[in-house]
Amino acid sequence: MPQSPAAESAPRTVLLTGAAGGLGTLMRGLLPSCGYTLRLLDMRPVEGEPEALTLDLGTADSDTLRAAVRGVDAIIHLAGISLESTFEKILDANIRGTHALYEAARAEGVRRIVFASSNHAVGFTPVPEAGAAPIPVHTPRRPDTFYGLSKSFGEDLAQLYWDLYGIETVSVRIGSCFPEPTSVRMLSIWLSPADGARLLHAALTAENVGHTVVYGSSANTRLWWDLGSARALGYEPRDDSEPYAAELVAEHGELDPADPDQAHLGGHFCTRPPIWPH
Repeated sequence: MPQSPAAESAPRTVLLTGAAGGLGTLMRGLLPSCGYTLRLLDMRPVEGEPEALTLDLGTADSDTLRAAVRGVDAIIHLAGISLESTFEKILDANIRGTHALYEAARAEGVRRIVFASSNHAVGFTPVPEAGAAPIPVHTPRRPDTFYGLSKSFGEDLAQLYWDLYGIETVSVRIGSCFPEPTSVRMLSIWLSPADGARLLHAALTAENVGHTVVYGSSANTRLWWDLGSARALGYEPRDDSEPYAAELVAEHGELDPADPDQAHLGGHFCTRPPIWPH
């Protein structure tokens, strides 16, 4: 069984893919305070980081990818298309790119990956009624888009590489990680940036994770899903979206389960998904 990264000395070097994106930008500002040295990678230049690697995971050759992961202790994989797009674009960026990264990790002996999955892997799961049990991580996957489908693939790929090669992965079904929630739906799935860093730190340092799936959100009063598997890693969320609730509800009203845009976990991704602009 491979040694857990928790047993290795800190600070560790972590490859952060998608470093120029919204979540990547937040995390590259927060994770160094946890003791990590970050190697940054994105398909476009990372502002203010001239040493960041610029390459496309979906099209880069294997030698280039191996060089990108060589010597790191772990990988946080945030790169990819984060909205809906054509299947062909999703295939290149999210499916081929993720597979290529895992192959490079296998070849270079990287033993821990944190994979940015998404709530959209289970997007067609009905929103739980008030007082109902939270949605467990083992609920059947019901992707709401090609994007959500690619995250389901990523979770299965992580399981395969654990079973075949002993590469450990924590797949984090991220809700919405923003400085503050911007919609009533987000009150239930909001992940504060500070809690996001805490969760990634727990995912990097917990021992014997095999392939573990967790939901990624703060300890929201209106939480829809079960954070048990995330807490089992040592994650202790400290934030709650409820201080933002009164203003958002006053502006937009409470969610209406009879509204097709609001009836499922994935929200309007199930009915009119936002399209990747690139």
